Amino acid sequence: MYFGICNEIFQGWSLEDTFGYAKKAGYDAVEIAPFTITRQVTDLSAADRQRIRDTAAKAQIAISGLHWVLVQTEGMYLTHPEAAVRDRTARYFCDLVDCCADVGGTRIIVGSPKQRNLMDGVTYQQAWEYATGVFRDAVRRAEDRGVVICFEPLAPAETNFINTAEEGRRFAAQFQSRGMSIILDVKAMSSEAKPVPQIIRESAGRFEYFHANDTNLKGPGFGDVDFVPIVAALRDVRYDGMVSVEVFKFEEGPEVIATKSREYLRKVFG
Repeated sequence: MYFGICNEIFQGWSLEDTFGYAKKAGYDAVEIAPFTITRQVTDLSAADRQRIRDTAAKAQIAISGLHWVLVQTEGMYLTHPEAAVRDRTARYFCDLVDCCADVGGTRIIVGSPKQRNLMDGVTYQQAWEYATGVFRDAVRRAEDRGVVICFEPLAPAETNFINTAEEGRRFAAQFQSRGMSIILDVKAMSSEAKPVPQIIRESAGRFEYFHANDTNLKGPGFGDVDFVPIVAALRDVRYDGMVSVEVFKFEEGPEVIATKSREYLRKVFG
């Protein structure tokens, strides 16, 4: 397995400093939230994208991909009843695929709870069909560019559309494409009735990314979640992809978050 960390933890840091510290702390990759460097990825020129790629290469660290992809964008919505909004969102996901590949990433994490909630008058089945249509072209683009779009099941407290790994797997499976899969996130899985290790085992071979965090919104090892059985399940299903630290509370500061999270992961993964 490989270990990564999300760059929004390093608020106010340059990408050069972020990559350098992540490498020093023992990470293999950095996961980029586009809003930390631009409002929309379409604003990044080819030269900008090459510069990001070169900066990571200089630090000898990989870019695993993109996440928080609709933050600060305008007029994007996965399940909107207006076709024009969905079409705009669909085009932007194609743009995201290109940006991800251009900077050297291979995974796009799609959470975006506020841009997928069911709107008034939209049924769950309609929302499912709308979201499926939004991703169709981007999934084909992802196939061509060696990227995987990873849809993220999220807790009911965050969204009312696709709350379980089972739903996520079913959503991804309908594309029958290597360009679409799901991500498993410890915090999100902890909202389900099933134990996290069981969810991992049921998802064997059908997830392409993994977020390590705690139900207290901090990093692994900062709360009560025991990662030992989680690691055992990941090994049971022969997962060999990225385990990326994603947190939502930053009060300890980036250095402490990054260092202690990596130390804990090193301890439980051996």
